[in-house]
Parts: sequence; structure tokens; C-alpha cells
Amino acid sequence: MKNFSLKTIWGFLLALGMPVLAMADGHETKLDSGDTAWLLTATALVLFMTIPGLALFYAGLVRVKNVLSVLMQCFALTGVLTIVWVVIGYSLAFDTGGSMNAFVGGFSKVFAGGIGVDTLSGTIPETVFLMFQMTFAIITPALMVGAFAERMKFSAMTVFMIVWSIVVYAPICHMAWAEGGFFFDLGVLDFAGGTVVHINAGIAALVAALIIGKRQGYPGTSMTPHNLGLSVIGASMLWVGWFGFNAGSALAANGTATMAMLVTQVATAGAVVTWMLIEWIKNGKPSILGVITAAVAGLVAITPASGSVGPMGALAIGIASGLACYWGATILKAKCGYDDSLDVFGVHGIGGIVGALLTGIFVAKGFGGVGLAEGVTIGGQLGKQAIAVLTTLVYSGVVSFIILKIVDATMGLRVSDEEETQGLDSSLHGEEGYNL
Repeated sequence: MKNFSLKTIWGFLLALGMPVLAMADGHETKLDSGDTAWLLTATALVLFMTIPGLALFYAGLVRVKNVLSVLMQCFALTGVLTIVWVVIGYSLAFDTGGSMNAFVGGFSKVFAGGIGVDTLSGTIPETVFLMFQMTFAIITPALMVGAFAERMKFSAMTVFMIVWSIVVYAPICHMAWAEGGFFFDLGVLDFAGGTVVHINAGIAALVAALIIGKRQGYPGTSMTPHNLGLSVIGASMLWVGWFGFNAGSALAANGTATMAMLVTQVATAGAVVTWMLIEWIKNGKPSILGVITAAVAGLVAITPASGSVGPMGALAIGIASGLACYWGATILKAKCGYDDSLDVFGVHGIGGIVGALLTGIFVAKGFGGVGLAEGVTIGGQLGKQAIAVLTTLVYSGVVSFIILKIVDATMGLRVSDEEETQGLDSSLHGEEGYNL
């Protein structure tokens, strides 16, 4: 009886202790209300980046006859891509049970299958993780709108974006952020979307601009922004919303999130000041168009690095992005002669490449970063980053080219000359942005 009693007591204590031990070993997760509250807030901030932030930023940069067309594209894509993400995109991006898990997910989460109010992703509900990632899947294709602004059919744009989000965005997202993904297992550092969002969208936007062709009269005809005030408001919203983009990618309310917020601010400031000084020296005066473009460039470049670098590295990345994106948006575009209307490749493509590569350097503790993985040198990490950059450029560029060619052959990509001259607001949507 005595032995039985001791065994009973020991078994009872062990049963009480097992859940604690399991959680300590990482085998069981528990909902954290603080993490959840932060991710709910971050999700709203990232959605705020597309509507109204990106929409207003682009709307002010086009000519007056096309202001509604870019607002419509951003707004409509928010609706369309939400449905695509819930139906198939999320499963392809984050299901890890597929037969090609290194490159794309499976189909177990189609129509958000198996996800309920009690389903967790780490310390947060999977519903909020799905929604947070949805906002990334929305803004990435929407970034491309600026490259072919003022000349692409709304119908063709919609079809292209649906297909692109499934066969380009979801696989790159999976490779970078899903366990077992190619970039993930390689040890690539992409905290909030240097490859997934910016390089991915940037190269696809360049391909689209080249295939669709230049706007009528470009570059001889003046195509200056019709309302820079709108663009400043939009850029300001992007700057604020980007804290959700980067700090939210910690998926927790912790020190990594706070450092991501700090370095986002520092890098953006570095890019703004750098671009402003370049214009001041070169042109004798700084421009508001220049500083808002620079702000986006700095935000883009720090995105992949935001969870890995410290303030010192962030400032260096900001300065580098200001220099590189100024060159890309002005000198490179002028020399090559392509019509990337609102400098999507010059800012997002080049800024994303700069940020992704410099992450491999400034992650080192000697530069104030979190430190390299055990046994990995700066050169080794830089090599991993370069592989991810090149893979994204090639895959996104080639597949985007194929999709665009198919859409062009079946329904046409570009509006008629008459519609372009009239403006897309009235010719495609039957409305005018201003009734003066």
C-alpha cells in the first residue's frame, strides 16, 4: 500500500509537470495575447500601406487623366487578391506537406481548410497569421501597377495579377518563409520580404514595362506628376505602415520587433538625407519628389535586414539605397530608355537587391547585427543572399514574361491609342478624377 501510494503521488506530480516540460522543450505552444494584439495591429498597418498609402502615392504621380485608374487598380487588387489568397495562395505558400516542399506548398490549406478559431501558428492564432501574410500578398502585385501606369488594360492587369500571385508570388514566399523551403533551409536572411516582395515585384514590373512598351510621347512629352500633395500623403502613410510590415514580421511583441522598428526608421532617414544631398549638389535644390522616392527606397532596402541588423548597419543600408536607387531611377532608366512609369524597378528592384545583399554583411556582430550562424562567414552568408537574389530574379522574370505573353496573345495587354490619349479614367472607367 505504501509503494502504491508513493507511485500514485509520483504519477500525479509527473502528470502535472509534463505540460510545463513540454512547453519548455518547444513541443507545445500557447496563445500569447500580447503577440496577438501586436499582429492584429501590424496587419492593419500593412493593409493601410496599400489602401490608401500606395494608391495615393501612385495616384499623385500620374497625369490628371489617369488618377482614378491607379486608384482603381490598387483598390480592386485588394479585393481580388484577398480571395485568391484564401482560396489557394496561402496553402501554396505555407503548407509544408506537399511533394515539392523545397519550392512550393501543398493543398491541405485550400479554402483555409483546417484553420479555426483555436488553430495556432506559434503564439498567435493562425487566422491572424493568414491575414498578416495576406496583406503582403496584396501589396506585392500592387507595387507593379506603377511600372505600366497609364497604358495597360484593366482586364489584362487583373488576369495577370491573379495568375502571377499563384505561380510566382506563392512559390517565392514558400521558398523564403516556409519550413523546408529552398531559401529557408539554405539559411537566407529575408526578414520581411526583400526577395519575396521587392525583388520579386521589381523584376516582374520591369518585364511588364518592356513588353507593354512606352507611353505615347515618352520621353519627349512632359509627364510630370499632376498632384505631388497626394503623393506626399501616400508616401507618409507608407512610411508609417512599414513599421507593421517590418516589426510585425517578428510575429511577436518582443525585442526583435522593437529593433526592427528602430532600424526601419534609421535606414529610411539615411536614404532621404542621401538623396536630398545628391539633388542639392547636382541640381542646386532638393525636391519633394526626390525625398518621398528616397523614403520608399530606404524602406525597401531595410526590409530584408530589419530583423538582423542594428542601427549602424541600418544607416549604412539606408545611405547605400539612396545612392543606388537614385542611380536606378534616373541614370539607368535614362540610359536604357525603358518606360518604368513610376520607377518600380529602380526603387523596389534595385533597393531590394541592395538590402538583401547588405544583410549578409551587416548581420555580423562586428557591425552591430545579431550575428552570423555558427560556422558561417560573412562571405558565406553573402553567397547565400546572392543565390536567393539571382533565383528570384530569374524565376520571377522568366515566368512573368511567359504569363504576360499569354495574356497579350489571348486578350491584349495595352489599351488602344485613342483610349490612351483620352486617359484611362474616362475610357476604361467612365469617370473623371476632378470635376472642376
